Amino acid sequence: MSNGNETGYFYTDWAALTVNDWVGMIVTITVAVVLVVAYLLVFNPKNKEQLESQRYLVDGPEGEEFLVENSTDTSTHGEKK
Repeated sequence: MSNGNETGYFYTDWAALTVNDWVGMIVTITVAVVLVVAYLLVFNPKNKEQLESQRYLVDGPEGEEFLVENSTDTSTHGEKK
């Protein structure tokens, strides 16, 4: 059942990996690392002010004004002022 080269269940024959295998592994590991870094940056409380200052970076002041004008106020039960 075993040819003697295998050392356990998670044994990988690194020499048998193709170019596509290597590219896929590198991309997967890179994306996982980027996601972990993004998660740590976004949910770190000391970065809250910096992230909030970029909230309307794409829309600019017009986007913020649009959201304020078109948001529903809970005290009016969805009716506009």
